Amino acid sequence: LIPLFVIIGSGGVGAGLYLLRLATLNPDVCWDKKNNPEPWNKLAPSDQYKFYSVNVDYSKLKKDRPDF
Repeated sequence: LIPLFVIIGSGGVGAGLYLLRLATLNPDVCWDKKNNPEPWNKLAPSDQYKFYSVNVDYSKLKKDRPDF
């Protein structure tokens, strides 16, 4: 039963860490509505907010939208 507890425990810890990452680094989550009500508008095109993206070099992206 020890390997089962280790595998299930590591899966639970991994899921918890991923949720923590989403809650702190995702631009859709807003913890401070008074100072930064719309954090998704302050993203630069070179900001990587996805966990994994295939064949995308974020350092070469240019801005193609207006500032609000």
